[in-house]
Amino acid sequence: MNQLLSAFWCVSAIEILQRLETATEGLSSEEARQRLARYGSNLLEPQKRSDVLTLLLAQFKSPLILLLLFATGLSFFLHDPVNALIILTIVLVSGLLGFWQEHSATNAVEQLLAMVQIKATVLRDGRPYEIPVEEIVPGDIVILNAGDIVPGDCLVDESKDLFVDEATLTGETYPVEKSVGVLAPETPLGQRTNALWMGTHVVSGSAKALVITTGKQTEFGKVSERLRLRPQETDFERGIRRFGYFLMEVTLVLVMAIFAINVYLARPILDSFLFSLALAVGLTPQLLPAIISINLAHGAKRMAQARVIVKRLASIENFGSMNVICSDKTGTLTEGSVRLQSALDVTGASSDKVLLHAYLNAFYETGFTNPIDAAIRAQCQFDLSGYRKADEIPYDFLRRRLSVLVAHDDTHLMVTKGALQNVLAVCSAAETGAGTLVDIAVVQVQIQQHFEEFSNKGFRTLGVAYKNMGSASLMSKVDEAGMTFLGFLVLFDPPKPKIIETIASLKNLGVALKIITGDNHLVAANVSQQMGLSSTKILTGPDLRRLSDGALLKHLVDVDVFAEIEPNQKERIILALKTAGNVVGYMGDGINDASTLHAADVGISVESAVDVAKEAADIVLLEKDLGVLVQGVREGRTTFANTLKYVFMATSANFGNMFSMAGVSLYLPFLPLLPKQILLTNLMTDFPEMTIATDRVDSEMVDHPRRWDIKAIRKFMITFGLLSSVFDYLTFAALLIMLHATQDQFRTGWFLESVISASLIVLVIRSRKPSFKSRPSKYLLMATLLTVIVTVVVPFTPLGEIFGFSRLPISFLLLIVVIVMLYIIAAEMVKTVFYKKVKF
Repeated sequence: MNQLLSAFWCVSAIEILQRLETATEGLSSEEARQRLARYGSNLLEPQKRSDVLTLLLAQFKSPLILLLLFATGLSFFLHDPVNALIILTIVLVSGLLGFWQEHSATNAVEQLLAMVQIKATVLRDGRPYEIPVEEIVPGDIVILNAGDIVPGDCLVDESKDLFVDEATLTGETYPVEKSVGVLAPETPLGQRTNALWMGTHVVSGSAKALVITTGKQTEFGKVSERLRLRPQETDFERGIRRFGYFLMEVTLVLVMAIFAINVYLARPILDSFLFSLALAVGLTPQLLPAIISINLAHGAKRMAQARVIVKRLASIENFGSMNVICSDKTGTLTEGSVRLQSALDVTGASSDKVLLHAYLNAFYETGFTNPIDAAIRAQCQFDLSGYRKADEIPYDFLRRRLSVLVAHDDTHLMVTKGALQNVLAVCSAAETGAGTLVDIAVVQVQIQQHFEEFSNKGFRTLGVAYKNMGSASLMSKVDEAGMTFLGFLVLFDPPKPKIIETIASLKNLGVALKIITGDNHLVAANVSQQMGLSSTKILTGPDLRRLSDGALLKHLVDVDVFAEIEPNQKERIILALKTAGNVVGYMGDGINDASTLHAADVGISVESAVDVAKEAADIVLLEKDLGVLVQGVREGRTTFANTLKYVFMATSANFGNMFSMAGVSLYLPFLPLLPKQILLTNLMTDFPEMTIATDRVDSEMVDHPRRWDIKAIRKFMITFGLLSSVFDYLTFAALLIMLHATQDQFRTGWFLESVISASLIVLVIRSRKPSFKSRPSKYLLMATLLTVIVTVVVPFTPLGEIFGFSRLPISFLLLIVVIVMLYIIAAEMVKTVFYKKVKF
């Protein structure tokens, strides 16, 4: 970037346009394509779309696999090239299976994320177009409105009451006003009022701005490059990481001990090394990352069918373990299609004058789209041919009102509508039904009585006021004073037809609903009664302000409705709920919801939300409906349950078998299984587990929230690992003492028992119920049965000879069948006792 553009805030917009070779009507489509190729996508990091080769190589990056490949190479040149090729083939097949599954999962997730792209409005070929933010290039002219994310570092070209939240970059708590201007080069970043920064968002007002830099060249890009911030780790990710470390520690200690002892017993060093490494591969759940990716991607696809789009896969677990959901009522609990019930004057009588003024305000406003203005415009049609818009002060969450200046004949009239108390605050007079003006204090009590009457009926009430501005063709916020109160707008947003059943469904799933609304407590009470929450306690914003954090924690248990809540109080409520030990979801779609969405365990937004809310959310609903959320919670818990099944499988039969093999190798004069046989065992037992994402989940695993419990998993591993070892040693004894097996027969018999038992035990531990009461998915059942059949057949084929297996007499096979059956029966009994003692 040249010196001029590096300090663009000290240069006029006209000069910047010339330097960037941009016309006032924006870039042409062809020029934009060329600049995109030159500057690259507008991303802080290159998109992490794994190409085929990278994803394939990632399957073999495990240190254990690399060591095994190295040892196999030594074996190829120094020992036995046939066995080395067999081991290499098994490792490659295992890696290809993982690659195929992860590649499918990656593609599926990318397709889902494309459904909730953040877009920006730019001028291209002289017309406004909506394009993905990553296609913005230097020289683009962007049009910004309330709720929009600033897509790059920009210079303000035009603005109207523009306020921007820069907290993500500067830490400034309050929105900063931005306007056209030229500043000194040494102006600090936080005081550059003519510049907009990537990653910040528009709170109110509108602007047209010229994009100077994009991607890593922006101020936000430089900060993120230095800090390399990662998303906050979820409980599930933390648990998986700790579980992986735990198994790695056990594996390393065991393998090093086995290798040392085998060397001490004067066994061939290379064979011992390969045996130890193969044992380590068998012990380590190397497919765990792939299985988790597959399960989460499969769950995300199912959730997408339920119209729930997952932006961050790891949030699925938190979604499933969520036990509190906080939401506004508008559009979520209610239909969201606001209807204008009536327009009334100060006396409570119907008034066409109030309706006309409200219509003027709604017709000419150009801020962010809202259902209230749409309802007013839909209610009636006035002939506005004699009116002309002169100016506007957009709505913001501090003033909570919107003002429009209209020219009519020779006068200019300012019309304001907004929250009743905020409109009354700028009024000094009121117009009665007869058209006479009185001091506002005279009718204050009457206005309050009408307000309470409307609120008790569940109506939302706005105020309408006006002020004659004479010949003034412009206005500012300071002009919002000395106004005349005209009357009320009474609005109604009916509850959704099945909202009572939906709330009951959430309750049955163990999810408590808490309503957080800006409406007054009377409206909130009426609406909550309509939704079956008649006995709930309501906490208002003013009351919340007076409570200490400790006192708030005590109130949370009883309070289900928070009314008259200010935007900055939402985050405090969420953090208090989390402190109380809850997994909290927050559903928001507004400009002021971004920080609260970040604070929640699960940030949930909707596809129609403003950009800043969608960007902050973990999960986006394609419909603003709690009914969609209910199905999403079920799918999230199903995904978590299936992921947990693999963890249980990896810590039971597989772990027990490998532990037993390590132990018996100390007493046998030969290796219990050759390295290639261990790897084949590992590959065969992994095959059914790769279909676990398709498995059915019992209702009790979905009916209430569950959280990652590493202690319970350790207990499961110890319990079922020991059970597996008991039957392993029973197999060893039967083969050596009863049947006097030869070396090859021992290895073949042990291979059969190990793979068949590990495959069939999957059908036992996949459910807390007896196996015959819980039906697995057809894919899991087919994969399990196919594995058993292939395992039995392999020793009788030429492939069996290559692997060093021998054909077993019928007596051996019958004995293995008996041992496997006893193992399954014992596992069912132990499972029943385990879940009675361990609550998980």
